[in-house]
Amino acid sequence: MTDGDDKAETLDGALPDALQRQAHRVLDLAHERKLSLATAESCTGGLLAALLTDVGGRGHVFDRGFVTYAEESKCDLLGVDPNAIDRVGAVSEDVARAMAEGAIARSDADVALSVTGFAGPGAPGDEEGLVHFACATRAGGCAHREEHFGAVGRAGVRIAALEVALAMMEDALHR
Repeated sequence: MTDGDDKAETLDGALPDALQRQAHRVLDLAHERKLSLATAESCTGGLLAALLTDVGGRGHVFDRGFVTYAEESKCDLLGVDPNAIDRVGAVSEDVARAMAEGAIARSDADVALSVTGFAGPGAPGDEEGLVHFACATRAGGCAHREEHFGAVGRAGVRIAALEVALAMMEDALHR
C-alpha cells in the first residue's frame, strides 16, 4: 500500500475494499518492476482506468486508457480489424486480443488489459454477463480469459470484470 492509505481517493465507498487493495497491489508491483500500464475498455466504460489512476503516488505507472464502447472506436483507436468484428462480434476472444495488442501498439505501456462484454441485457442472442479479457505485454504474448458472470446487473458485471482484469494484470506483472 502507498503512504499507509489503502483506499482509492475518488472511488472510495463506490467499490469494495478488496478491489481497492487489489488495485494497490497491481500499482505497487508495476512501480517496483518499473513497468507501465494501459487499458482498453468497452463494457467497463473506463472504470478500470479510473481505479488505476485514483491512487496517489502511483500515477506514473499508468500510461493511458482507451474507452472504446462503440465498434467503430475499437477500429479507429485500437486498430481492430472491422472484418473481425463482423465475423465474430465485438464481444469475442479475437476482438479482446486485438484490443489489448492495439493498446500496446498505441501506447508506451508494458502491459495492456482489454475488456469487452455485455454488462447488461443486449440484443437477442447476446449473453448478459459474457465478458472477454486479454492482457498483452510489450515483451510478447497475449493471455485471454472468458467469463460468464450471468445476469447480475450492470454494476455486478462491471465489479466482477474489474476483479478479473486486475488479476490478469497482476499475473502479467509477475512474469
